[in-house]
Amino acid sequence: MALQAALILFTVIGIMLVIGVPISISVGLGSMLAVISIIGLNQGLMISAQRMFIGMNSFTLLAIPFFVLAGVIMNNGGMALRLINCAKVISGRMPGSLAHTNVVANMLFGSISGSAVASAAAVGQTMGPLQEKEGYKKEFSAAVNIGSAPAGMIIPPSNTLIVYSLASGGTSIAALFIAGYLPGILWGLACMAVIFLMARKKNMPRSESVSFKQGLKVFGQAIPSLLLIVIVIGGIVGGVFTATEGSAIAVIYSLLLSFIYRTVKMKDLPTIFLTATRTTVIVIFLIGVSMIMSWVMAYTNIPSLLANSLFGFTDNLIIILLIMNIVLLLIGTFLDPTPAILIFTPIFWPIAQSYGVDPVHFGIMIVFNLSIGTITPPMGPVLFVGSKVAGLKLENVIKPLMPFFVVTIAVLLLVTFIPELSLIVPELLGLFD
Repeated sequence: MALQAALILFTVIGIMLVIGVPISISVGLGSMLAVISIIGLNQGLMISAQRMFIGMNSFTLLAIPFFVLAGVIMNNGGMALRLINCAKVISGRMPGSLAHTNVVANMLFGSISGSAVASAAAVGQTMGPLQEKEGYKKEFSAAVNIGSAPAGMIIPPSNTLIVYSLASGGTSIAALFIAGYLPGILWGLACMAVIFLMARKKNMPRSESVSFKQGLKVFGQAIPSLLLIVIVIGGIVGGVFTATEGSAIAVIYSLLLSFIYRTVKMKDLPTIFLTATRTTVIVIFLIGVSMIMSWVMAYTNIPSLLANSLFGFTDNLIIILLIMNIVLLLIGTFLDPTPAILIFTPIFWPIAQSYGVDPVHFGIMIVFNLSIGTITPPMGPVLFVGSKVAGLKLENVIKPLMPFFVVTIAVLLLVTFIPELSLIVPELLGLFD
């Protein structure tokens, strides 16, 4: 029964993905057919509908549409330019300082908006022309923007970490959020190390120095935007409100700030709401159909079968984690992080759990790994958006992007095999008590 269900499930999903069917439809149909093959047509349809409803009927999941809406408001609310100016002050006068500014801006804007695609678009549109004006090659500028944008998927608030919390059976969102800070910062610092070496080698220009008074003014303009992180994350960690309530506060705060900046008007709201709704519907529907697949896996014990097949030849945790990372890196080349998390967490997490791996550490490893997939050809969304914003063909960006691949994979290995990088900050804040 288990083998039959597994064959139907993965064969249908694989065929439909190859012919171009959307991932949510592929997962939903494949999972439903697997259920029907196990318990019959009538019960199969009823179970499928029930699992979808149960999967989407979650208070925690309300955080996703609110964070998505907050991100769309920020992307239209003039916050990107203020954060870029702040990043210029932070990056100082290092060689290739505008490229460093791009990285810092992506980390700041990505952490606030929670979207690597939005960060690559908003920051790239501003930084690209500035770098070109100062003599940077367009291909290099685009690679910097693309390579650093996914850092915001790990630095909270992060929708992908919320999805992992759901898929892993309720891992603490507060602990996951705080655990993402150090790995996300390491991603950005690794990109800056590449820029520094290349800038020294090619004698890239430095930005003009900023006076102390000008720096204070720029920071003052950016503080209202940066306060969003302090309010939302601080409130969640401090137990003042839940992640869902924090996401609603993020919407209200970003909307008020956009009205104060006069960058968003009442007539813009329908378009903003529609954009956020389209993104949310895709994510929530995908979560619903993934719950059918989770039921199939639990009922037929597919994770144990796959574990015995993939990992039966070794009980060495290092090798097991390496295999998981290789599989996820390959999957990430054509599958978005959200469906990949929903599909592979129920498979890999029981295996990791049996070896005593912490769920927070494991979640950061998975999200970090799949974030690399967003900049990986052939289907990386950040790669496409970053190339389009720069006005370049995809193939022109691949070569200058390679050093960023190398350093992010190196950081992934550090995150995988040094759990303290993910766990030390949540432990210091007492989030595991």
